Amino acid sequence: MARVIQIRDVPDEVHEALVDAAAAEGLSLTRYMVRELEHLARRSQVVLANAAVVRETQAKVRGRVDRDVILTALHQGRGD
Repeated sequence: MARVIQIRDVPDEVHEALVDAAAAEGLSLTRYMVRELEHLARRSQVVLANAAVVRETQAKVRGRVDRDVILTALHQGRGD
């Protein structure tokens, strides 16, 4: 079931920029915002998953491993 989100106190310039971005893509503001929120939700899930991989790897090597080394290995493993 779809939910309603209401956001208060959006600055005029932000609202105008969002309206313009939606119009540029031929979307209503609502559809544009739903799409952007979906993207944000997926991104936050990836960030959480990556953080879990970092913690697991650090635990396996029983020490501190540089986060960038772990993320590089993760990206290489995914073929990024």
